[in-house]
Amino acid sequence: MKHPFSLFVLTVISGFVLGACGGVDADAPKVLRFTAIPDNNKTELELKFRPLAEHLGEVLGFAVEYVPTADYSASVEMFKNGDVQLAWFGGLTGVQARAAVSGARAIAQGHVDPKFKSYLVAHPSAGVERSDEFPVEGLRGKRFTFGSQQSTSGRLMPEYYIRAATGQSPDEFFSEVGFSGSHDKTAELVNAGTFEVGAINFRTYDMLLERGKISADTCRIVWTTPEYPDYNWTVHPSVEADFGVGSIDRLQSALINLEQPELLAAVQREGGLIRAQNTDFEGIAEVARDLGFLR
Repeated sequence: MKHPFSLFVLTVISGFVLGACGGVDADAPKVLRFTAIPDNNKTELELKFRPLAEHLGEVLGFAVEYVPTADYSASVEMFKNGDVQLAWFGGLTGVQARAAVSGARAIAQGHVDPKFKSYLVAHPSAGVERSDEFPVEGLRGKRFTFGSQQSTSGRLMPEYYIRAATGQSPDEFFSEVGFSGSHDKTAELVNAGTFEVGAINFRTYDMLLERGKISADTCRIVWTTPEYPDYNWTVHPSVEADFGVGSIDRLQSALINLEQPELLAAVQREGGLIRAQNTDFEGIAEVARDLGFLR
């Protein structure tokens, strides 16, 4: 039988070794981690966000790291749990995250974001003509796809306007309703005729058209939604405690002072970023509550 003192010594030594090999170092420099909703190709997003993380780290004077996320809901959970302290959210995920974390703030958005919009796009086989008014009869009974289930521009606002124009839910109005998972995938599915109609944000559509990824002949715009506020950078209140008083204001300044096109391209906001606040998204929160996306 081992002497109690020997057990004590072994415990102390073991604890020291474990701490040296991988335990939590209270004096280790903190890292600000951020994520972004995967609204387009995930691999491409990682390549774009890493340089942004490096730039923000240089400006702010502490490490900044991009953390990819599996889907829209996961990005909200990561923010809610404090696994990330900053996120590039859509309008819906932003209000969900801020509702879950008291003191969370929207701090920046693109110049285009206060007046964002979605396109309904159709394959020529659908036989739908472009219209200023929602083409109720032309779209009725078609095979339709949203983007992600939690997307503002690929699901929430298109569904809101579909319900307003038809008096029916998408499941009642269309013959089939799918969820592609992202805007670029929606464009791909409609362009190929896999779905006759889909909802996509105008920025992604224009970008894919410019790159030659889709054709305006096979992925036609048939209707444009009214404008609404959308994407935003939202910060966790823990940033002030972790990085010092005034850190959120410094982070906001670093974002709105971005000028490098290659860094702004990470969020497809080549025109730059402007200040944002929670009240900018009250309309989105109201729609989200009405449709059951927010309690």
